[in-house]
Amino acid sequence: MSGFLESFRNIFKIEELRNRLLFTLAMLVVVRIGAHITLPGIDASLLAEAQKNQSDNTLFGLYDMFVGGAFKNAAIFALGIMPYISASIIIQLLGAVFPYFQKLQKEGEDGRKKINQLTRLGTIPVAALQAWGVSVQLSSRNVGGLGVVSPDISGAFFTISTVIILTAGTIFMMWLGEQITDRGIGNGISLIIFIGIIDRFPYSVFDEYQIIASGARNILIELIYIACFILIIAGVIAVTVATRKIPVQYAKRVVGRKVFGGVTQYIPMKVNSAGVMPLIFAQSIMFIPSTFLSFFPDSELMQGIAKYFDYSSWVYSSVYALLIIFFTYFYTAIAFNPKDVSDNMKKQGGFIPGVRPGKPTSDFIDNILTKITLPGAIFLAIIAILPTFLTKLGVTTGLASFFGGTSLLIIVGVALDTLQQIESHLLMRHYDGFMKSGKLKSRR
Repeated sequence: MSGFLESFRNIFKIEELRNRLLFTLAMLVVVRIGAHITLPGIDASLLAEAQKNQSDNTLFGLYDMFVGGAFKNAAIFALGIMPYISASIIIQLLGAVFPYFQKLQKEGEDGRKKINQLTRLGTIPVAALQAWGVSVQLSSRNVGGLGVVSPDISGAFFTISTVIILTAGTIFMMWLGEQITDRGIGNGISLIIFIGIIDRFPYSVFDEYQIIASGARNILIELIYIACFILIIAGVIAVTVATRKIPVQYAKRVVGRKVFGGVTQYIPMKVNSAGVMPLIFAQSIMFIPSTFLSFFPDSELMQGIAKYFDYSSWVYSSVYALLIIFFTYFYTAIAFNPKDVSDNMKKQGGFIPGVRPGKPTSDFIDNILTKITLPGAIFLAIIAILPTFLTKLGVTTGLASFFGGTSLLIIVGVALDTLQQIESHLLMRHYDGFMKSGKLKSRR
């Protein structure tokens, strides 16, 4: 414990790292402030009254958790960063179909900049469409015959102003995320989602406390739930940092056909090479049906269809799990290309013992990557849909979503990545890191 505190004190001894952390915190404070500024024309008291009768056990309730309560508050940051994530998914999927995008993905830094610019431009129509759906939903809500939207601003003017403000809010949050990545501690977009989820934790704990205080649940049952949650967290951390190493031999000196002075190194391959991106991607896709259905709040047919995409439905859980498995393989293929690894090894004179260089090496690496990714993808899918089972057992939606599911996976993944960023700064300047055993280093 003393070593951890010493490492924490060392953070503030490094001026650059201290400035980066303070800048990151300042940007995250701006994000949280924007989550509490209500849209013009919304009666805040009527909105709060309307929220009392709305269940959190819906996909909109999950969306609200990702944006830190901004959606329920009808705030200027109500859409959060999710439109940017959706645009990023579209661009990356296009890269698997259209040669132009495939070419950009292979152009290195210049290609990445062009892809980022296209993603920014694509965020605008996605955010505008979602903002339109939010304006329709807000216009349809009322309490005792009184509309949540003020009569003085209702109609086309409210719709146009809401679309402009929410779209601008998303663009501003996107810019904040990029600033955190460039000038802060890194992982800007992920940290914005992370802080939104963390913000809901005290509310979830308080709701659970009220249930225990009212006598609706035995304290022993609650302790069993806590023990299960601890095991789940431990499993998530284990899968996140787990790796498999493939031995690679490099020749120092070659005489004829004999190799002398070989040096053995390893290719670390993570069980979950994709990190939290499959979860964010899959969740963004699952928000699309609800966004579309929000345009028809008075249609019984559309609301009937919406039940199949309810957060607690088996249809939602099944589709969500399949999407996570798909995106895990999809993003792993982008992050770790066996052909590129094989080509680099061949250029550097390296080889895997017992495997011929070139395509056999690429196939060998791809085969191992496929095998170790499958259990990781299935584990991610199970944890992601776990809240559906927990709510059936009586756990409140907020706590179930926080300690089991997408939220937990994002929190663990982002926290470990952020710690690794800080660890790198400390070790670079010859300070002891948080993990002297080097477990975090395996995530590099």
